[in-house]
This record gives sequence, structure tokens and C-alpha cells, in this order.
Amino acid sequence: MPPGRFPVPDVSVFHTIPDMNDSSEVSLHFLDYWRVIRVRWAILVITFLLVLVTAGVTCFFLPRQYYSHVIMEVKADNNQFQVFDNGTPYQPYRDPNLQATQFRIIQSKEILYPVINELKLVETWSSQEGGNILPKEEVYSRLLRGMLKLDTVRNTDLIEIGVYSGDRVEAANIANMISVVYRKVRQDDQMQIRDAALAQLREEVATQRKAVEAAQAEMARIRAKQGIVDPNPESIDTQTTTQQVLSDDEKQFNDTKTRSAEMKAQIEQISKLKEEELMTALTSLNLQDPTISKVLPLYQDASSEEARLLNGGLGENHPRLKSLRAQKAVFSKQLTDAVAAVRASLTIRLNVNEANLASLREKMDANKKSLNETANQSQDYINVKSDYIKAKRVLEQSETRLSTQSVQLKMTVIPANIWEKAEPAIYPSKPDVLMIMGVAIFIGLFFGVVLAFFIEYLDTSVKTLDDVERYLGLPVLAVIPKNISSLIKLQNDAPDAEAYRILRTNVEFNSKNPNAKTLTIVSGGPGEGKSTTLNNLAVTCAKGGYNVLIVDADLRRPSQHTFFDVDYEVGLTDVLTGARSIDQCILKTGVPNLSFLPSGNLPDDAIGILNSQAMIDLISVLRTRYDLIFFDSPPILGVSDASVLASEVDMAIMVVQYRRFPRAMLQRVKSAVENVGGHLLGIVLNNVETKHDSGYQYYTQYYDYYTPDAERRKRKPAKKPAETAAAPVPQKPGDY
Repeated sequence: MPPGRFPVPDVSVFHTIPDMNDSSEVSLHFLDYWRVIRVRWAILVITFLLVLVTAGVTCFFLPRQYYSHVIMEVKADNNQFQVFDNGTPYQPYRDPNLQATQFRIIQSKEILYPVINELKLVETWSSQEGGNILPKEEVYSRLLRGMLKLDTVRNTDLIEIGVYSGDRVEAANIANMISVVYRKVRQDDQMQIRDAALAQLREEVATQRKAVEAAQAEMARIRAKQGIVDPNPESIDTQTTTQQVLSDDEKQFNDTKTRSAEMKAQIEQISKLKEEELMTALTSLNLQDPTISKVLPLYQDASSEEARLLNGGLGENHPRLKSLRAQKAVFSKQLTDAVAAVRASLTIRLNVNEANLASLREKMDANKKSLNETANQSQDYINVKSDYIKAKRVLEQSETRLSTQSVQLKMTVIPANIWEKAEPAIYPSKPDVLMIMGVAIFIGLFFGVVLAFFIEYLDTSVKTLDDVERYLGLPVLAVIPKNISSLIKLQNDAPDAEAYRILRTNVEFNSKNPNAKTLTIVSGGPGEGKSTTLNNLAVTCAKGGYNVLIVDADLRRPSQHTFFDVDYEVGLTDVLTGARSIDQCILKTGVPNLSFLPSGNLPDDAIGILNSQAMIDLISVLRTRYDLIFFDSPPILGVSDASVLASEVDMAIMVVQYRRFPRAMLQRVKSAVENVGGHLLGIVLNNVETKHDSGYQYYTQYYDYYTPDAERRKRKPAKKPAETAAAPVPQKPGDY
């Protein structure tokens, strides 16, 4: 492009903001939160350290408390010896509120008052208070609310009795004494309950014994009066027993009689059968004999073999046949003898059974006679006897219960058992430094984050590119990272220069006037980097081929001369007042194509000089000599010089320092430029801490691109032969 002319492109191409879906918004919000933390890390750290130091100092000054505890096993009251009116013993059950109840008992005055008396806590603590006698109620209150701690051991019947005290020995002594007093009170209560139960049992036994004696005397009186003969006066089932015995005798008699008839029938059948028939009929008669059972199969096999041999053609005198018949004769003799033995045995059994039958008949007659005698007894006697037997049984049960409880009384009753005694602690338990510091760390981080977000909420300064475009309605021309120095002495490919090359390009493409040559950079307040931005932009344009002039129009606090290490005594004010010509005041710089017009001495009426026809004429003359003229101005809200310059130049750029001034102030800067007819081209976001916001890294990627390693990886062009090498092409203004 030719020097001094800016093209007029479609501005919307460079400021179109892409749409983001819902997931991108969520991710952006999270990154915003992280950015706030990174930006406000100092506040977070200070708050965290303040809370941590406060907690540490508090822990240091808190009094040290030592903790000692006793582990006890608590059992329910053993009241199974108590007896109700129906005579059944009491069945104990597991009380789910046992430990809570015992905790309340331990905290009662019945337990703690004896502890106070045994350890003489009133005297001890009174001496520590300066001799004033403390009431026992006050000592009890201190012990209960400030020192005693009761806890349970999960899933067990164990409880922990703990005591806090500034004296480690006192803490152990109090814990041990509480456990001893509590166990003694529980044992005494158990003994009183057992003594009362035993007295109740003894009274019951004496009463029941009198009832037994009265019933026994009444039985004797009725027997003497009615002449009753009772063979078993201690049993109420005499008649019933006799009837049962008689019934059993009748059954046994009938069974014996049946067996006798059966044996007679067997003997009769045996007498009718022949020897050979008898051998095979014994089984059907239900008569078993081992000899017959063994020999009969052999005899039958021999008979079968004999018939087979005869059918096979052997003669009567054949040796095998004779031998077989001899064996058969031996078997027959054995069977005959066995049958005779069975007859004799059966006869003997029949005689024995007949004798038993006669004995059973005599027994039945005797039982019938006894039953008849018992039936003659009176019903009154039976009732009295029944009462006597029942009273006697109850007496026996009561005496057994009394004996059992007397044995249990001699056993040691331990409703509370001490498993671990308290010992003086080595290290203090309060304050719990680790717990307090852990909570302090959490609280410090929490309040640090809350304070960081609260300050961020109160901070209305510009933080992001969206803030600039949303609140000012102007495009962001460039993002200048923090700590970028002057570019005068740097090389063209330095990473710091790329931000200003981007700014130069955006200025070229955003300028709507192709003949625009004059430009000023304004800011709301001092220290926003306005002069540095103008100087670096001018240097960048000069290195890009433009003929550039820097005019230091900040007559109140000139600073451009410091970049070139020159004096500002002669300059703009001399030209405007006519003391010197333009050529006498413009200085050449070490940068090619870059000239500099210092401010000169500040006159009495600085505003009159800038807002004059001489200033307008000077700008017209400079337009003919230079492609670009940059006017450095003071802050626009502090003095009116910047407003005058903004109205006289073609373009103005607003420098906004990252996170410094509120948005309302920036709105006033914009209004100040527009109110005087100035054309505000865009915004330069300066002094941005890119490491705190990853969104700005997209505008500063050239730092990685211009690293030495990347430079060495660039491809070098191939060398051509000398005879065919083309002449170098001169660089056009604006190429970079």
C-alpha cells in the first residue's frame, strides 16, 4: 500500500464474535472463576495467612488442658432373683438406654459430691482462687460442665469417663475416683435389692410351710375320723395309679393267654403232620430252628440230585447214587432230631406261659381289691390331700429358689467393672493444635476465596475484551502484555514488537478515512502507558516503511524525550510561538524514518497554544511532510489539552490499563473525545497480566513463535548460482 493511505475494509470482518454453545459457556464460567483466583491470589494468601497466624497465636495463649480417662464395662442391674405374685422369676432384658441412663447417674450429685469430698476439691480449688472458700455447688458445676467428658465405645458395653484439668495428676485422680465411687454405689444398690429379694423369699417359704403343715394336719384328722387307710398319703394319684396298674395287668394277662392258645395250636398241628411234612411246615407255623434252616436246604438239594441221577440212567447200585443216598439219610436223621427238639421246646414254653397266666390272674385280683378299697375313701379327704400335695410342691420350689439365691448372694456382684485406670497424661489434649490449625486452613482458604470474589465483584474496572466491547462499544485494537519496554533499541523480530505490529495493522484496517494521517493516544489518568504505547507504535510504523513524526504535545509533563535521550527545551512551543522554525525544532532519531518534535518549555498559557490557529497550521504543514504524525497528549480527564488535540487530529486511540480504572471513568473518557468531535478509533488494552487469564494468551502467542529454538528451525532459502541470481527487490513501505 502507498505510504500515508489507509485502506477502508469491512470492519465487521475483524470484530465478529463467534457464538458459543452451552457447554462452552459453562467452561468459560469455570475459567472465569479460576482467573479471579489467579488475579486475586495475593488477597487469598494474605487472608489465609492472617487466619492461620490468628489461630496459631490463639493456640499459643490458650491454657493447656490434660486429659485422663477410665474405661469401664457397665452392666444392667441383675434383678432375675425378684419374684412376682405368680411365683415366676423375673426375666432380665437388654435396656437400649442403659448407657445414657448411667451417664446421667455419673453426672449426678450422688456420685460427684463424694468425689469432691474424697479428693478435697473444695479446699484445693479455693486455695487456687486466693483463699476464698468456694461453695460445693460451684465446684460441682465446674467439674460437670468444664472438666467431665463421658463417651461410649461403639458396639460395646464400655464407657469412657474422661476428665480435663490443667493439672495432669488431678485429672487422673478425679477420673479414677469417679469410677470407684460409681462402682461402689452400683454394688451397694445391687446388694440392697438382693437382700430385699431374699427377705421376700424367706417370708414366702415360711408362709408356704405353714400352709403345708395345716393341710397335713387336716389329712390326719379326716383319716382318723373316717378310718381311711391310705397306703401312699404323699401321692395324689393313688387311685389313678391302681387303675392304671390293673389295666396293664389285664392287657398282659390277655397277651399271655393269646400266646398260650397259639402255642397249643402249633403243638396240635405238629402232632398231625408226618416227619417229612413237618420239616417243610415249620416255617408256615412261625417256628424257626437254626438246624432245620441250615440242613433242610441240603436235604432238598440231595433229593433233587438223586432224582436227576435216576433220570439220567444210573442204576440203583451206582456208586454215586449210593453215596448221595447215604448223605440224604444223614440229613434226614438231623432233621428228625431237630423236629423232636422243636416239639420239646414248644411244650416247655407252653408250660411256662400257663404258669405266668396263673400269676397274672392272682395279681389282677389283688389290684381290683385295692381299687375297691380306695374307692371307699371320702371325697373330702381327696380334696384335702390334693391341697396338701400342691402346697408341698410350692414349698419345695420356694426352698430351692431361696437356696439358689443364698448361693448367689455369697458371690461378688460387679455391675460395673474397671478395665483401664486413668494415668497422668504426658502431653496436653487441649488446645487441639492440629484440629484448630486444620480448621483455620479451611476457614482461611474459604474466606480468602470469598474475599477475592467479593473484591472482584466490587471491582468495576475493565478485565476482559468482552468488557471493553460491551461497555464502550469500541473494538480492541491490541492487547499489550505487561512489562513491555521501549522498542527503539530492539530488533525488528523481537517478541515485544509483535503486539504493536498487530496494533498498527488494526489501525490501518479500522481507519475509515483514507487520508487520515494525524493520530493521538488518550487515557483517563496518568500512568496507563499512553506515552509508551504511542512511542512504540510510532517506532513500529517507521520500521514498517512509513515516514513518521512524534510530536510531544504533553506540555505539562513531557516524556517522549526520555525515549530518545534528548533535551526538550526547544520544540513545539517554540514553533507555535514563532520563536523557531519547524526544521530547527524537529530532530532525527536513531530509528530510520522516525523524527521527533519535543515539547519545548511550557508557556504560561498552554491551553491557548494548543487551541490556536498556529497549531492548526502546524498540523497542515506536517501532513505534507510525513505519512503519520503522532501527538502525545496529557490525560484527558485531568486537563483540557487532550480534548483539544482530539478535536484537531484525524484519529484517537484510547489506552485502557488492565484492572485499574472503573468502567464509569472510561465512559467519561470516551464521552470527552466524542463531545469535542474527535474520532475514537478503538481501544488498546495495556499492561495485561496474560499469565492470569488464559483468554489473553491467544493474543500473545508470538512469544513462543519468536523463541530462539523456533528461529533456528526456520527453513533457510536455497542459494542460487551467482550467474542466475536475481537482483534484490526493494522493500515497499509497509512491508514487514
